[in-house]
Amino acid sequence: MQRNVIDLKVYDSKDFPAYLPKLNSLYDDLFNGGKGFRAKMIWMMSDSLSLNSKTELLLAQTIEFIHNASLLHDDLVDRSHLRRGKPTAWLKYTPEYAVLAGDYLLARVMVNLSSHGNIKLVHYTSEVISDLLEGEWLQDSVVGDFFVTLDQLDRIHNLKTASLFKWCLRAPFIALERYDEELHRILEEMGTILGQLFQRSDDLLDYDVRNFEGKAILGDLKSGYLNSFGAFVCEGLSRQQIDQVVRSKDLESFYNSVGGKSAFDAKLKAFDETNEKLIRLYFHHMDRLKVYLKPGEEKLLTYLNPLTDLLYWRKKNS
Repeated sequence: MQRNVIDLKVYDSKDFPAYLPKLNSLYDDLFNGGKGFRAKMIWMMSDSLSLNSKTELLLAQTIEFIHNASLLHDDLVDRSHLRRGKPTAWLKYTPEYAVLAGDYLLARVMVNLSSHGNIKLVHYTSEVISDLLEGEWLQDSVVGDFFVTLDQLDRIHNLKTASLFKWCLRAPFIALERYDEELHRILEEMGTILGQLFQRSDDLLDYDVRNFEGKAILGDLKSGYLNSFGAFVCEGLSRQQIDQVVRSKDLESFYNSVGGKSAFDAKLKAFDETNEKLIRLYFHHMDRLKVYLKPGEEKLLTYLNPLTDLLYWRKKNS
């Protein structure tokens, strides 16, 4: 996945009209510095399935528009101050502009996809956007709940995070009008697993585990949100221990609240083992996918193979 990132902002001049300079400035800030990982997934699929360049670009920018719209809204809901090392849009441009900008991106998604003429692709994309919003509602409902379970969080992450990974895998096949139900069930399962792995790995960063990007420590916890690893660690703890977890100000106090660093390390090992089972299931589904690939499309398996290492273990893709 070494393909160069193109300018994801520009699909059509009508998307970002010059007579709306504040809109353009906001999007310049938002898109600059992003990894474009989901767009790279589209390119990976397109390279394997031989999508035409116009459709490839449409799909890549669609997923980036949706993803960045969700970031605009999430940052406002969470009152986050930084995004990609810069002040978030709601702080710099006001909350009202952040909402309007996110809504505008989603509107452009529908306009641009409609021009493709595939109603099933438009319908599926609408479902994904609905899932994102439902997931945000559910996540907001568990803020402050330090007895939330991993199953509850998995449901939220399936809606908020995995839905975009599933879209990246399924949308190119839909654009090619390949609608086999079993094929899409397999892709759905694989996308769900990739989303869970990514979110669980991202949640580990909060506890400075494989935190190669140097993200803030205990940010979720201090915001009143017990993420997936936090919920895994806290399962079975007494109310008194949970109260100590809530009051944790740094990693040392968090370790003490869950029984010490050795207990934390044991939980981390168990968490990794749980996710290794998901990884094995992912490769099982990938074996099933082979049946649905046409001659010459086997390259897709080569692209899909390293994603679990990249998303969960945070290994660099060579």
